[in-house]
Amino acid sequence: MSQSQISADSSNIAIAGMEHPLTVKDAAKYLGVSPQTVYLWVERKQIPHLRVMGRNIRFLKSDLEPFRASFKQEMGNV
Repeated sequence: MSQSQISADSSNIAIAGMEHPLTVKDAAKYLGVSPQTVYLWVERKQIPHLRVMGRNIRFLKSDLEPFRASFKQEMGNV
């Protein structure tokens, strides 16, 4: 295997390991709330999010997992 093949293979592995960002609708479904609630949390800076090209909002599932766990704990304590 040549060095260029090794480089190409390792870059494909890196790309495969990258996370696909979630839309507001997908994040809402993952968290079990409405999209309006997600927008409210974003506005209040209560949820980790990314801004893409200005107004588009995206979420990484790895960022939402701890938020979801704490959100579910709060709901259980009510």
